Amino acid sequence: MLVSKLMNSNVVFLTPDDTASRAAKLLMRHDIGSLPVCSKDGHLRGFITDRDIALRCAALDNPPEETKLREIMTRGIVSISPEDDIQTALRLMSKEQIHRLPVTQNSRIVGMLSLSDILLRGNCKSEISRTLTEIVIPRKRYKHR
Repeated sequence: MLVSKLMNSNVVFLTPDDTASRAAKLLMRHDIGSLPVCSKDGHLRGFITDRDIALRCAALDNPPEETKLREIMTRGIVSISPEDDIQTALRLMSKEQIHRLPVTQNSRIVGMLSLSDILLRGNCKSEISRTLTEIVIPRKRYKHR
């Protein structure tokens, strides 16, 4: 099955010039833990998580209303193509220890794919179980770049 069949194409994203405060409000409004950060034309630049805001902004006493996402976002984000198959997505999620993958075409964001999307609409429960196990077992720590 192709990524395009399971991805969510209704993507909310922020720009590097948005603030941590705006990001936190969007995360709360949509009840999610992360959002892609893209240039205004949709090119993926990074990812912002609730944890990024807590650790790189709030814990360092940086005012969320003044802190730009470019200062605290995670860079070097992996993505997948809508034409890739779900098995490729699961392998990438496992390798990178992530629950969500941005879906890009020509470097522009066209969707998001989560383990939940695959579990609820795909037909690969045993692969999901293996992938989730590989994601939650600590292997490496990411550093802010």
